[in-house]
Amino acid sequence: MNMGVELEATQSVVDEKLIYVKVHMPFEVLCTYAEVLHIKLPIKPNDLAPQSSTYNCFTRHFYPSEDVIAKEPEFFTAPFRKDQLKCFFVKDKEQFFTPAMRSRMAYYILSRAPYEVRGNVKKFGFNKLLDGGVYKAAYPLHDCRFNVKSKEPSCPNERFLLFNEWAHPKSFYKMQPLDLIRKYFGEKIGIYFAWLGFYTVMLTLAAAVGLCCFIYGYTTRESSTWSKEVCDPQIGGEIIMCPQCDKICPYWRLNSTCESSKVSSQTHRSTASPLEDCGIWYDLCLPSVVGVIVYRLAMFITFSSNLHSHLNNRKELEPFKEYVTPQMATSITASFISLIIIMILNNVYEKVAILITDFELPRTKTEYENSLTLKMFLFQFVNYYSSCFYIAFFKGKVVGYPGEPVYWLGTFRNEECDPGGCLTELTTQLSIIMTGKAIWNNIQEVLLWLKNLMFRHCTQVSSEKVIPRWEQDYQLQPMGKLGLFYEYLEMVIQFGFVTLFVASFPLAPLLALFNNLCEIRIDAWKYTTQSRRAVPEKAQDIGAWQPILQGVAILAVATNAAIIAFTSDMIPRLVYYWAFSVSPYSGGSEHTMAGYINSSLSVFNISHFIEMKRPNEEITPYWFNNITTCRYRDFRHPPGHPNQYDFSIYYWHVIAAKLAFMIVLEHIVYFTKFILSYMIPDVPEALKEQIKRERYLTQVILHETNIQHFKELMKPIADNLQSEIEEPELDLKV
Repeated sequence: MNMGVELEATQSVVDEKLIYVKVHMPFEVLCTYAEVLHIKLPIKPNDLAPQSSTYNCFTRHFYPSEDVIAKEPEFFTAPFRKDQLKCFFVKDKEQFFTPAMRSRMAYYILSRAPYEVRGNVKKFGFNKLLDGGVYKAAYPLHDCRFNVKSKEPSCPNERFLLFNEWAHPKSFYKMQPLDLIRKYFGEKIGIYFAWLGFYTVMLTLAAAVGLCCFIYGYTTRESSTWSKEVCDPQIGGEIIMCPQCDKICPYWRLNSTCESSKVSSQTHRSTASPLEDCGIWYDLCLPSVVGVIVYRLAMFITFSSNLHSHLNNRKELEPFKEYVTPQMATSITASFISLIIIMILNNVYEKVAILITDFELPRTKTEYENSLTLKMFLFQFVNYYSSCFYIAFFKGKVVGYPGEPVYWLGTFRNEECDPGGCLTELTTQLSIIMTGKAIWNNIQEVLLWLKNLMFRHCTQVSSEKVIPRWEQDYQLQPMGKLGLFYEYLEMVIQFGFVTLFVASFPLAPLLALFNNLCEIRIDAWKYTTQSRRAVPEKAQDIGAWQPILQGVAILAVATNAAIIAFTSDMIPRLVYYWAFSVSPYSGGSEHTMAGYINSSLSVFNISHFIEMKRPNEEITPYWFNNITTCRYRDFRHPPGHPNQYDFSIYYWHVIAAKLAFMIVLEHIVYFTKFILSYMIPDVPEALKEQIKRERYLTQVILHETNIQHFKELMKPIADNLQSEIEEPELDLKV
């Protein structure tokens, strides 16, 4: 590659097949390309007084000691201009440009340097040489070893400081040294860890609220009227429920769901709080979703007919009899199958998204990353959340009634929820997928470490030879072309789980908090010890991920409102308490929840079963004698009514209340968000003052520089005029 006079290169020959080329940039070249890239550099120390508060007195205990990591001095900065070098704060030429700036400028030159010219065809950019195998790798060098402290106090080992004060497990409670991270790795990685830290702080607040809701729901589940009535042998034990599938499902007593009703009651209480290239590729998601639904329908029939007999025949499983229901067994097994399918399809969707983006031929790297980000997120959104959306908003919603059930694909009878609702099943699905995803990601990190260890072992040389830094770094894992893309994607998917379905699983923020506390340190350990130093990139924000996060947050308001309104039983209970527990719908004069179980279950005459759907006599329970009706979860008129099996007035009251609740809650949340956005500025006042001061100083320096340049141009003319004028008393000055 022809690098001209811009870069200085030295070679290190390891063997005949492997040669290292070390590239260095002289100061003059650095100045030239700092101006080309509009890099901001210090012009004057910041003379604005720092603002202190009682909050800082509390948080300073969680920051690394300034004796270990010295606080970076603050400067007013301006885009660099080579002809105005004297205006910038140059204390030491060797330290004026940080290593991250040097690496960024070297990458800029190498990515545009020509390496072959044939006629009018000009080939340039070392990335093509890397893809073609001419070069095996290209990377900036780490400073020193990560586990050796510098012996010179004036020149600290920044890699060691980052490992010891950031990546080490003992620092899990400390704030991140963001200035040092940005200085060592560049702006883009610094912004990522700043965003990740802020997100983790917000998770701490959400986890505290969710934990309080969970504890409240757990401590009051035994006292809830719903669970008391379900578990009471005189109430729930006397209510006979209709079969939930055709022919092979038996009648069952309501109190057989006693334990799951307690969990459901706990969950209800805790919830009181145009890509056309993709209309084809998203069809890949549908078969997996439909396949899991069909599995659920088929396995529910199997568990309904065989589960209780297996539990009764095996004494070692007797303690689990009260907890294991056909719905729970189906939910758990389907959740694990969904997790496996999700992990498999992740790789498929990744390749499809990259293929589509490459086919589009974006003009710039930023456009490429933004296009790929949107596609990958949409694929992952469908992949991860489709099963949760099915349970939350579709399961048990269109099931008909025992006499005329609704069928999937004309064969499988649609699933019904437990008498207490589908929230317990949704919580199970979320916990299994979230936990399984976190475990799988950590397994991948361990495999990366093992791979790195094996690579080092295979490429190690005799201990007598001192291995130079570039050879040590070559043994580390490359960063990959997409850089932080997968780190952001992982966190955004987690953000979706935490926000979209938090009403059904209040512990989701707590699990995410534990995961992120580990994730920050694992990523820090990976960047400082296991990976080659990343090529620094300029960044002002998190890019295309910001509108995606905003969209998820807006959608989360609607999904949680819908979960509370349509998936939980909170609204039907409130409607019963305030309207149907007193006159004229009831004989009582005081509002109460007593009798809610009876009002929430409709009646079906078993003689109305057609022969093809009637339960087989051999599976009819022994206690099922002289019983003419069974109950099912819905609000319909009883048999014998002029409008039998049609929706009752209770149903329409509940629907109206659900819609009203959803609309009111959304407006309250959005209005609160608007007020907070208005009250809390995007840019703090102190930073606004610093920006104004920076602009003013830049203008002053540019003005003074132009005047000085004009003086230098006019000085020879003034000297000539002075010498030609005879009067000595006349003094010409510019």
